[in-house]
Amino acid sequence: MSIIAWILIGILAGAIAKALMPGRDPGGCFITMIIGIVGGLLGGWLGKVIFHVHSIKGFFHLSTWIAAIIGSVIVLIIYRLVIGNRSRH
Repeated sequence: MSIIAWILIGILAGAIAKALMPGRDPGGCFITMIIGIVGGLLGGWLGKVIFHVHSIKGFFHLSTWIAAIIGSVIVLIIYRLVIGNRSRH
């Protein structure tokens, strides 16, 4: 896949992850896009390492989207834990 496809999947996966985990985040649209892109990469890497599958097969494959969304949810959880603790101090 091209870098543009990765970015598009990441942006959409970040938005889906934020919709699945509603709440206040100290970041805006740009942070959501970054979380999605990092989450998509994390999801693809976890699919290879844990399940020994090539989860990123193409833009329209379900496994690509599932991996990207799961990765984005994980990154969003980590982001909320780190930023949430920082804003309380």
